[in-house]
Amino acid sequence: MAAAGSSPSIVEYFGGEDGYRCGYCRNETGNLSHGMWAHSMTVQDYQDLIDRGWRRSGKYVYKPIMNQTCCPQYTIRCQALHFQSSKSHKKVLKKMLKFISKGDVLKVASEEEPMDSQIEDVVACDFAYKSESLVSPSELTPLSVDHTERVENEDKDTGESKEEVNERTGESGSLQIPADKDAPVPGGPAPSAKAVHAPPKPGKGADLSKPPCRKAKDIRKERKLQKLLQNQTCTLEGSQRQTGDQVFLSQNSKSKTNQPKTIEDFIFVSLPDDAPHKLEVRLVPVSFEDPQFKSSFNQSATLFAKYQMAIHKDAPSDCGENEFTRFLCDSPLEAENAPNGPECGYGSFHQQYWLDGKIIAVGVIDILPYCVSSVYLYYDPDYSFLSLGVYSALREIAFTRQLHEKAPDLCFYYMGFYIHSCPKMRYKLMKVALRNWAE
Repeated sequence: MAAAGSSPSIVEYFGGEDGYRCGYCRNETGNLSHGMWAHSMTVQDYQDLIDRGWRRSGKYVYKPIMNQTCCPQYTIRCQALHFQSSKSHKKVLKKMLKFISKGDVLKVASEEEPMDSQIEDVVACDFAYKSESLVSPSELTPLSVDHTERVENEDKDTGESKEEVNERTGESGSLQIPADKDAPVPGGPAPSAKAVHAPPKPGKGADLSKPPCRKAKDIRKERKLQKLLQNQTCTLEGSQRQTGDQVFLSQNSKSKTNQPKTIEDFIFVSLPDDAPHKLEVRLVPVSFEDPQFKSSFNQSATLFAKYQMAIHKDAPSDCGENEFTRFLCDSPLEAENAPNGPECGYGSFHQQYWLDGKIIAVGVIDILPYCVSSVYLYYDPDYSFLSLGVYSALREIAFTRQLHEKAPDLCFYYMGFYIHSCPKMRYKLMKVALRNWAE
């Protein structure tokens, strides 16, 4: 898979005996991991490493010792091709779309980091070399609780709750049945005979001899479909062909009306010429030999320092240009190209989000043979009301799908490590089942 003449990976192993300071819980010696300094590395070798629980920070590649480290870190990934956006995702996408096209600003919790406050789901995850059908129930750990049990207990036909249905039919197994609003109350007037013993009115109630109730909307759709079929009977040959076309039209009509919008429907929608804002996402190789990367370096580094100081409360000396370069610009991955690979090639990149001529966010990613791996995201805190943490993750999923069209093997999106005890990881939640790859 590697390009012809590519150099082999060169690493220097450090071991994992000594503990060091944890950047998540601030334990001075609680972070234990295997580590090595990667002087250079092929994208295929790094792909094999992250599938085994490794991760890079700059040129340092490490793997937590899960049964010893203070904050166990689990690798999660998304099947980008099967991803379906939820209501919370669409809210974020619509919010960005309204801001760009109309200038609407909905500053909800603007002082908080969206990645911290966003508890909604972002991706549905799976785990390397283990499909969902092979995961045992004991390996699944639900991270969200559904508090809508009352809705699940409602009867589908009548809208009554299970307790109400059981009371009406006399099949309740509970010790105490809630009193009906028409039941006699001690000391109160007795209900009339009509209210107690009157039979149901014709056409109402549970009558098995009649078809179930249907919505007027569904009836109108069926009538419209029947009218369409009647207009086309003159062109049909034989009753068998007529029946086949009727089934086809029915399925086609249903699929169009029920088809949900994808991420791309929100991202790549055409905007009016007089839109108040313009958003452009540029993919820039991480290389000082690249003109775009070099020309935007100072602006990108300044944004990184602003983000670190505002969001993570870092001191100015901890987020200068040297720290920015070491953390997010130095990469051991050698840029490679392959006949069946993406047009941009493989390696490390910055996805720069340009709004009205300035950078408001940068997503640091690695493009590997089988996945897009998210390394880090930093953004302008002044635009936190746009939920850029969630928005960028959705954009990267859509970007993975784009790369898949040219590179069929590239179909996963890696979100990096998940730490259940770290509040800043909450934005990665969504019915996640965690599995320790080290075990």
